[in-house]
Amino acid sequence: MAASVEIMNPSTEVLETAVTSVFQPGKLAVEFHISILAKGDTEDIAAAAEVTDWLNMGLLSVLPKGVESNLSKLALAGHSRGGRTAFSLVLGHNKTNLKFSALIAVDPVAGSDKSSQISPKILTYEPSSFDIAMPVLVIGTGLGEEKKNILFPPCAPKDVNHREFYHECKPPCYYFVTKDYGHLDMLDDDAPKFMTCMCKDGNNCKDKMRRTVAGIVVAFLKAVLNEEDGDLRVILKDPKLAATTLDPVENRLA
Repeated sequence: MAASVEIMNPSTEVLETAVTSVFQPGKLAVEFHISILAKGDTEDIAAAAEVTDWLNMGLLSVLPKGVESNLSKLALAGHSRGGRTAFSLVLGHNKTNLKFSALIAVDPVAGSDKSSQISPKILTYEPSSFDIAMPVLVIGTGLGEEKKNILFPPCAPKDVNHREFYHECKPPCYYFVTKDYGHLDMLDDDAPKFMTCMCKDGNNCKDKMRRTVAGIVVAFLKAVLNEEDGDLRVILKDPKLAATTLDPVENRLA
């Protein structure tokens, strides 16, 4: 799977910082990429499809003793460009032997601006245009659209970020924005500074934001995979119960 930050300066050059994790049986490899030219997403989509197909034969060998998998309830998730990769995979830009039951995108980013989408271009700017027949959760950040400083543009620019992804989803879909946090506040506190210095971040406790996002994800998965929707209904009804400010909070069921 992949997570990345894509930055574009006033010209056409792109500084792309990507973190790509490739699962192999018994192994997790993390690779950092830095380039000045925009790239397509074909390799990441193919890697996500390969990991998905590996689950049937390989997952059992790495699970703890006594833990069993249920691949009939499979969710796909990604952050940043990885969120866009997840959308691309379920939209059919690669094939998998397994079917997904839910899709989660945390602060997805489709490019540097509306006219410079990463290939394959998936945003259509038409409401409910995504041909996705499963529940979708989109979580965004309120500061992702803002610049860190005069040197770097926004890490999750308007028109190619969480807002547009949600608008193009068909029901059932859910949308939460962590208002006071930035695009890379999801990363651990010891994340490389050359990554975190590029994006505007929140001034509040980032652990609260991470726990909020984790809680929303768990509530969503319980609702759509186990038909236990109590927690999700509570947070939709009263977002102030969360550890940090959620605004806006929306959902469309039909």
